[in-house]
Parts: sequence; C-alpha cells; structure tokens
Amino acid sequence: MSETQLQVIILAAGKGTRMYSSKPKVLHELAGKPLVQHVVDCARALNAESISLVYGHGGEEVKKTLSDETLIWCEQKEQLGTGHAVQQAMDSISDSANVLILYGDVPLLSKDTLEQLLQAKGEQSIALLTANLENPVGYGRIVRNSENNETAESQLDWPIERIVEEKDASGLIKQIKEINSGVMVVNGDKLKQWLAKIDNNNAQGEYYLTDLIELAVKEGERVNSYIVFDNKEIEGINNKIQLADLEREYQKRQAIQLMTQGVTLKDPQRFDLRGELEVGQDVIIDINVIIEGQCKIGNNTQIGANTILKNVIIGDNVEILENCILEKSQVGNKCCIGPFARLRPETQLEEKVKVGNFVEIKKSHIEKASKVNHLSYIGDTEMGENVNIGAGTITCNYDGAYKHVTKIGDNAFIGSNTALVAPIEIGHGATIGAGSTLNKNAKEEKLTFSRAPQKMINGWKRPTKNKT
Repeated sequence: MSETQLQVIILAAGKGTRMYSSKPKVLHELAGKPLVQHVVDCARALNAESISLVYGHGGEEVKKTLSDETLIWCEQKEQLGTGHAVQQAMDSISDSANVLILYGDVPLLSKDTLEQLLQAKGEQSIALLTANLENPVGYGRIVRNSENNETAESQLDWPIERIVEEKDASGLIKQIKEINSGVMVVNGDKLKQWLAKIDNNNAQGEYYLTDLIELAVKEGERVNSYIVFDNKEIEGINNKIQLADLEREYQKRQAIQLMTQGVTLKDPQRFDLRGELEVGQDVIIDINVIIEGQCKIGNNTQIGANTILKNVIIGDNVEILENCILEKSQVGNKCCIGPFARLRPETQLEEKVKVGNFVEIKKSHIEKASKVNHLSYIGDTEMGENVNIGAGTITCNYDGAYKHVTKIGDNAFIGSNTALVAPIEIGHGATIGAGSTLNKNAKEEKLTFSRAPQKMINGWKRPTKNKT
C-alpha cells in the first residue's frame, strides 16, 4: 500500500426515506452497531490520517452516536448529489493525500479490499472499486475504452473511459455487467480540481461524483480499478429488507470464522455475534445464542440454547444451560449456571459455583463451590466458600434509598425461604432455619432462626360460596 498520507471521506447525509424511520439511515444497526460505525472502524483500521464525515439528515443524532470518535464534521445542508457531498469536506483535504471516499450505509467493506484498491491506484491520480454483477440494474455502468488495447489480456484491463448512471444509460450500455461501487481513491489536488468542474446536467439534476472519471480521462489520466472479489462487500442498505439480508450475511461470516477456529455451532444460521468473541478450544454453542460486546469463553465450555452473553468472561469447563442471561460478569472454571438464571453486572463467581434455575445474582462475589440452586435473589453480597443457599432465599439489599451489603461466611447453610435484611453478616459455619427473616447478624457455627409459633385453631372452617 502506498505510503502517501491517507484521508477518508465518509458520505452519511442521506435521509433513508425507504427505511420508513425517524432515525437517520446510517444509525440503523447491523450486528448491534450503527452502519456508519462499521465504516468508521474500517477507516481506522487503514490508519487514516483523518476521517471527514459528511452529515445531513439527523445530524445531531449522528454526532451524539459517534461522540467518542475523532472526526471532522462536514454538514451537507442541501442534498444535491454525491459530488456536492464530497465538496463539503474539501477544506480539510491535503493536496498531497490519497483521498478515499466511502459510504456510511455500506457496512461490509473490508480493510483488505480497500488496501487492494489503494495498491491498484499506484502512481495514478484515481482508482475505482468495481464489481461484476449478474443483475446490475440500478448501478452505474463502467464503460471501458477498447481502442489500442489489443495486447490486454482481458477487457477488464482496458482503461476506464466513463461511468454512466442507470437513468442516463442507453440499452446497449445497460447490458454491461461491470458496475461502479461508488468507492474511489483520488489524489487530493486532482479531486479539488475536478469537483470544481462537474455540473448537474443529468436526469437527476445532481452533481455526480462519478463525473470525475470522464474529466480525468479528458485530461489524459488513466483510471485504474480493482474488482472486488466478494460482491456483498459493496452492497448498500436502503430498506429493512436489505438490512436484514446483510445482517445474516455478516453473521454467516462470523460463524464461519468461529468454526474455522474450532468452535462447534449447533446451527450457524441461528447464531448472533454482536461484538467480539475470544474463544478457547472445544467450545460448544447451541442455537439462538446472542453474544454482545467484548466476551471471552474458555476451553471445554458449553453455552445452552437461547442464552444471551453481554461483556462476560467465562472460564474453562463451564456449563451454561438453556435460557440464561449473563451481563458484565465473570464466571470461574467448572461453574454450572441455569437453566433460566440471570447474572447481572459486577457478579463474580469463583470456580465450581452452582447457580440454578430462576436465580438472579447482582453485584456479588461468590467463592469456590458455593451453591444457589433455586428461585433466589442474591444482590450486593459477599459469599464465602461451600455456602448452601436454600430455595426462595433473598438478600434484602435495598431500603428504599440505599443499597446495603450482605456478608455470608464459609460453610454457611441458609434454609429455604429466608430473607436476609442487609446490612447483615452471617458467620462462618452458621445455619439459618428455613422461613426466617433476619435483620441481625448470625453467629458462627450456631443455628439461628425466626418463626412465629405454629398454631392450630379448633372449630375453624374454610369459607364456602353460597350455592343459591
């Protein structure tokens, strides 16, 4: 790739009328990330010196969404075509730079393809990314010059003469299958010169960026090209159907990559990765699993069907059963979770912890080999080793204004249907009788319980309905 400074312009001003949404088109999400964020990330991967983003409809919302990015913001107040859009970014463009023009609604374009385009440009002033489509309807056609090119190995080596948009194309030109992707790289000084010369004398009355090609040819410039290998890379999104199609394509690619690394996916078509996943060996993932954010899964771990993982670290030999939700949590080696369990943020489980069905744990640290097997809520809790939590136990951590901590020592046994009113401390080896409500500390190695005396009332009868 050329060592010339690279500057990127991303066109993201379109309203996206066919999305039928109040949200700007480029903010609709693919794999849990705005379309335009995919494009920005790709530009970052190329080590671009600067990224200019041309915005229009919903600009403030776009700015807010990308507030963590260092971008040059360029407003296109009127939608007068792609050439006009690029003009809005010219103040920040260096004459000596390679200027790469991308689109905020084309999310699958890869770093490798763009590096090939930059290499294809070489010492020329301009290069295009093109593709061959069996059904090129709707795209601008690439017209190449066959004159004095008898020695070329194929027609694709003929120099590009111009691009003709679909609405301006004759029947003969519409038969051409090579199309313009819209992506191009141009010398900064030439880009400025040619943009100043384009006009809107066309069927749409717009300033076409593609007119740069004909201007370059008239000046004797050779227009190079790189033909994209995978046509999905250049597909734009204009409606929800196309969005869904590219979502599945994106997920298919991620599934293939994971399986190549050795992950077993029970059904690759029913798997969603909406972030990044680091995996060990012999990981098995069942159907309808959704993985979001930054996740890590260790060796020999199994993830059950219909489970959601968000920003979690999961150790080795872990079994997560069906229908669990884990968020911002850490799970140690040899733990077993679920089914129907929920780990909320700041939960940390050490090795061999068991979290059973319909258990919710929030902001708690549970030490080795402790068990919370059934129908319990554990919040703001520090739990020791080998603790047994009976079914229906809850830590009452919230007093209506503040959260309070529950501490449970090693080897404690908490009977079923117990309420621990925090702040409270259960000592090492303590036993809490079933059905207790405690608001005072329980001593080590002692049995503690609170129950009303059981009574039997003679002569009492259950009410019955009047049958009249």
